[in-house]
Amino acid sequence: MRTGQTVVRVNSPTETRNPRTTDIDLLPSSDILRMINAEDRVVPDAVREVLPQLAVAVDLAVHALRSGGRVHYVGAGTSGRLAVLDAAELMPTYNVPPDLFVVHQAGGEAAFAHALEGAEDDAEAGASAIERAAGARDFVLGLTASGRTPYVIGALSAARRLGATTALVSANPSNLETCREQADVALAVDTGPEVIAGSTRMKAGSAQKLVLNAFSTAVMVRLGRTYSNLMVSMQASNAKLRGRTVTILREATGADDLTCERALSEAEGEVKTALVTLLAGVDTHRARQALDEADGHVRAALSELTHA
Repeated sequence: MRTGQTVVRVNSPTETRNPRTTDIDLLPSSDILRMINAEDRVVPDAVREVLPQLAVAVDLAVHALRSGGRVHYVGAGTSGRLAVLDAAELMPTYNVPPDLFVVHQAGGEAAFAHALEGAEDDAEAGASAIERAAGARDFVLGLTASGRTPYVIGALSAARRLGATTALVSANPSNLETCREQADVALAVDTGPEVIAGSTRMKAGSAQKLVLNAFSTAVMVRLGRTYSNLMVSMQASNAKLRGRTVTILREATGADDLTCERALSEAEGEVKTALVTLLAGVDTHRARQALDEADGHVRAALSELTHA
């Protein structure tokens, strides 16, 4: 550390020493792994405790997207990389336009693959990123294990000035009241001290991964991009995925493979259209029209056709 550099001591459970792992450096590999695994088991239960707040965040995001807005993820280090991973998977899985979920990572694209830890201290950069990309109809989700990362807090402050709705995910319950001042919804996932003190890529990172998975999946379900628990909005961009679309139709309709393949061909690969065609017994044009009128919700389209 060079003379004159700013020093910040973070008050967070993730920065404290874990009394259960103080002898980890004396153990053989198998015991180290068992110790890590034992700590990892607390993560799902910790996430479960914040599900009420996460549901509010989902509803805010759904409202934003239905109003023509977008969802923005903001993070630094591990948090930002997990956000990139989550957003990247939405396009092939749910056929989400590439600019609907936007990720802002401290340090920019260079930080996706390499650690640029100093970038997280730049609150103005976070604010600037949101001011350039977001608007009043958007939803902004900040991710920071400590609950205080300047880049993320700067972004959330800018989002609120713009009129966007916001949420903040942290692993720091001791900072919860401050987090509530920074965002409309605050989620403090109490994962406790890390196996290695301060290594928030571990339990805190796992919690963020679970939160992001649950958040984006719930948003997609609410927007009608599934039918039952099937990925009917997916892009079949390779042979494996084309096979999966046939399997999806077979599971949903009970029709044989040949019938499903024919329906997909007539629907030009649109799984939802083929599904409605098979279930409602209508032609491709009528199925597509019903889906348009139902904002892409398969069940609503089927209900309309059934009662027409």
